[in-house]
Amino acid sequence: MAKKLNLLDKSIPPWKLIFLLAWPTIIEQLLHTAVNYVDTAMVGSIGTHATAAIGVCQSTLMLLLGVMNIAGIGFSVTVARRIGEGDHEAARTTIRQALLSAVIIGLFLTTLVETVLAPNLPRWMGVEDYVLPYSVAYFRIIGLGYVFNTAMIVSGATLRCMGDTKTPLKFNLMTNIVNVAGNFLLIYPTRELTVWGSTFTMPGAGLGVSGAAIATVLSTTFSACCLASTLFLRKGPLQISLKDDFRPRKDILLQAFRLGVPSFLERAIISMGQIVSTALITGLGTAAIAAHQLALSGESLCYMPIFGFATAATTLVAQNLGAGDKERARQQGRWCIGIAVTAMCFLGGAMFALAPNIIDIFSNDPQVISLGGQVLRIEALVEPFFAIASVVSGVLRGAGDTRWPFYISLAGMWCIRIPLAVILIKGLGWGLHAVWIGMALDLLLRGLISLWRFRKGAWVYVWENREAKLARK
Repeated sequence: MAKKLNLLDKSIPPWKLIFLLAWPTIIEQLLHTAVNYVDTAMVGSIGTHATAAIGVCQSTLMLLLGVMNIAGIGFSVTVARRIGEGDHEAARTTIRQALLSAVIIGLFLTTLVETVLAPNLPRWMGVEDYVLPYSVAYFRIIGLGYVFNTAMIVSGATLRCMGDTKTPLKFNLMTNIVNVAGNFLLIYPTRELTVWGSTFTMPGAGLGVSGAAIATVLSTTFSACCLASTLFLRKGPLQISLKDDFRPRKDILLQAFRLGVPSFLERAIISMGQIVSTALITGLGTAAIAAHQLALSGESLCYMPIFGFATAATTLVAQNLGAGDKERARQQGRWCIGIAVTAMCFLGGAMFALAPNIIDIFSNDPQVISLGGQVLRIEALVEPFFAIASVVSGVLRGAGDTRWPFYISLAGMWCIRIPLAVILIKGLGWGLHAVWIGMALDLLLRGLISLWRFRKGAWVYVWENREAKLARK
């Protein structure tokens, strides 16, 4: 197993510590993005209707991932805090409560998807009749894997906040291989392939969009089992056992949910805004839906390093504040923000220059390529502000200040992005460009407010103020 990094070792320079934490998460995001690209390209080869079917579901799927992240964020930050305090018994207890919560949340989400969302949501969003059955089937199958999906998120987040970002990377690599292989066998029918001059018969299930969903569920299940097993099998002071007490602990659950619920609400208002945006786009035609989905996939290639630095910021801030070192927490936060902004300046410039080429990877439709490239260039201009907002959110979560990312996202999404998109589409007829202009101005506002909150510095006292308040009750 990977060796846990001592994040409280002051002999390690800040920049080096951040990169040691961030690079596995960045590579993991790169692998995840690469597989998303492969997924999109494989499904897109079936036809534009297949891309649109999955695109209609994505905003809602992100909202459901936000529910899973209640446990992922709430418990992992608490584990990091207890490690900083040196209380390994409390950290182990929190890990057990995290896995228990993952099972309960996953079962609830599966029930919700199968009984309410999958049969109705695509129709509510006004998807075209010939796309509807593909969207419903995709949504139903993805929902069946939500216990494992939640366990994967919780286990991975816990390992990262323990200082181990390499184990999630290792299993993510294997998971992506399982996903691509599953796509190859399940999406396409049996066919003749020629490789290096040799022709052979490749068996296939020919399930199309449903095959892509099955492959996703299988790979997620594999990843969840591997990551959760690590928590039981790794030797050390944080190892847990099936013989341990897994009964619910009200105090730990409430602590985690106090941290996680604002993060879920943040994700919820963003996802609901994205659902509204998608509903607006469905009225613009299938080409606009496809261009929007492909541009989002293209943008994800640019901003993937942000997640590495945001994860590093959360872990470093939580452990340092747990150890009582507020100044070092501030210093690590400044370093994470500075490195992330520098990276995004370079990557945003590359995305602007190569926007049409990026869309061309996934589609051979000239209209989709042109439209997708245009809107991707709009977003490239504000990527540094996206970096600020994302990394500061990581800092604030590590400090237990999870309400402010919610407030910031609420202001950006519902005061800027959605109203502006509605005005420009309904009033001026600007089409897909209106949605992406609103998105860009939203990210600009979020970046500026986030920077103000970080520089103000009140976030370093949030956790201890909350603990003191609870102690007085």
